[in-house]
Formats: sequence, C-alpha cells, structure tokens
Amino acid sequence: MTLLEIDGLRVAFPGRGFRAAPNEVLHGVSLSVAPGETLGLVGESGSGKTTIGRAVLGLVKPSGGAIRFEGREIGGLQGRARRGLSDDIQVVFQDPYSSLNPSLTIGDTLSEPLIIQGATRRDARARVRTLLDQVGLPSDAVERLPREFSGGQRQRVAIARALGPRPKLIVCDEPVSALDLTTQALVMDLLVDIQRQTGVAYLFVSHDLTVIRHISHRVAVLYRGDLVETGAAVDVTSKPEHPYTRTLLLAAPVADPAEQRRRRDERRATASAGVDR
Repeated sequence: MTLLEIDGLRVAFPGRGFRAAPNEVLHGVSLSVAPGETLGLVGESGSGKTTIGRAVLGLVKPSGGAIRFEGREIGGLQGRARRGLSDDIQVVFQDPYSSLNPSLTIGDTLSEPLIIQGATRRDARARVRTLLDQVGLPSDAVERLPREFSGGQRQRVAIARALGPRPKLIVCDEPVSALDLTTQALVMDLLVDIQRQTGVAYLFVSHDLTVIRHISHRVAVLYRGDLVETGAAVDVTSKPEHPYTRTLLLAAPVADPAEQRRRRDERRATASAGVDR
C-alpha cells in the first residue's frame, strides 16, 4: 500500500533576466512513501530535496509529473481543496526559533489550529496536554512563551503542533540541522518513538547522511535534480553504489584525525573521478 506517490515530478522556476529560459530544478523524480514509513531525502544544497518536500506541501507548483496522496492527485490543488489536506499532511520546519509565534503562549500555539478545525476550546486544551506529554514537555508549558525554551524544546513544540490534527504524513524539512549534536539525537529518538506510537509516516529531508541513516527506513539520494540512488537505509548508507552517495558518506566527520584525513583524501579522489555517471 502506498500513502504518497511522486511520479515523474518536474519543477521549474523562472529564469533570471528578460526572456530567460526556465530553470528546471527537478528532472522527473519518482518516489513513494508507505504508511508508517520514513523515507529520507538526502543531498547537498541545490540537489532538489527541499523542493520535493515543498511540492508535496503545495508551496511550489509542479511543472510536470504527478503527486498522489492515497491515490488522489494533489499536485495542482489550491485554496480550500489544498487546505483540506492539512489534517493529513503536516510539516516541521528547520528553524525552531522562527517557526513559532513569539507573542503566543505554547498553549495558544498548539490549540489555535485545532479550534480553527472545529474543536471546542475545552477539547483543544485537553489535546494540547496530551501532545505536550507525547513530546516530553511539562504541562506548565501551556502558559509559557517560546523564548523561555531551548532550541530542542522549541522543536518539540513544533513537532507537537504538527501532530495536533493526527496527520498521516509529516514532511520534516531539516528539522535537526539547527540543533547541537546531543539535542539532534534526542529529537530524532522522539520522532522514532512517535512513529511507533501513532503510525505516522515521515518524508525526512536532510543534507546529513548520518542523520538520514539514524531515522530512515529507506533513502533516496538527490543530485542536481535527479534521483541517483535509492534503497534500504542500511544498504545505501553503508554500501553506496553511486559515487555521489559515497562522497556524502565520506563527508561525515569522524573522531580519529588519521581516519578523517584518509576519508578526506578518498572523497577528493571520488569527486575528481566524477559523479555524473
């Protein structure tokens, strides 16, 4: 069974300058996500991984191909039809500092979208208490402002907000890249625990193959708008077949200076041999 199906997705942005040709950033990418699965999208800046997530969220318009959610085409939906998907598809953005309204308490931040969707204020508050417990935050957080929390705690609030309507899919756009390593591990473990409890699926976007390996069931590697490798996370992150994937793996830092130097030299050799094959 497929929850999300991306078939031959193309996205092009207007070119710079008068009469400039459009700049195509995705060249016919095909992917799928099953219920309860985490698909990791990995690649360097400009690879197109974030654009895929934004296309699924309706934030960019495809120029070709199809995006289907539970068999329904959603790539061209706008207005009320698009908003109707918000119960099923949610997002956690990269920056926990800018994704929360600094003037709203955490209780208001979490309850407001539930009330808009028809919940009573009482039911919304009860749901907020459940969400805070689910992400490991104290119940008194409802009366506090975002500035009173650390980066990791704010990202937990953002995760709680995404879980509010009980979605089937959450697009995670670099959700741990702004956090320190210890906090990254805690947030990723939280996401794994939530998936086990709720069965939610993740489309997880990251430039870090180590992060992708930790959280994903399957991995898709993007390079300059093309899908160059896909497979089980354990295979792609330990025995990559494509040269570009190998360069991503070799870019991950290690504690041993000698090993780090060896990996750097091997990465340079791999890159100089070319990754466009």
